[in-house]
Amino acid sequence: MKKDTPTSTSIEFWVQNAGIDLVFNSRGTKYRTLKLKELNLDDSGKLEWLIKEPMLLKRPIVEYDNNVLVGFNEETYKETF
Repeated sequence: MKKDTPTSTSIEFWVQNAGIDLVFNSRGTKYRTLKLKELNLDDSGKLEWLIKEPMLLKRPIVEYDNNVLVGFNEETYKETF
């Protein structure tokens, strides 16, 4: 089963609707492996890295009714669905 790589358009939509700090996973293994903390990235730098390295996306990301839900929150899911 092949996973789809998100397009830059999708990532930009998620960032615009949910915010870069919510979409960008600064706690994951990939973030630490790439030593991105040392780069002190601004928002545009984070966006560039998200497009280049989608493993930096916080998951799951759900698009629903023109909204974007990032991460799993049972209460939010119950309210939304």
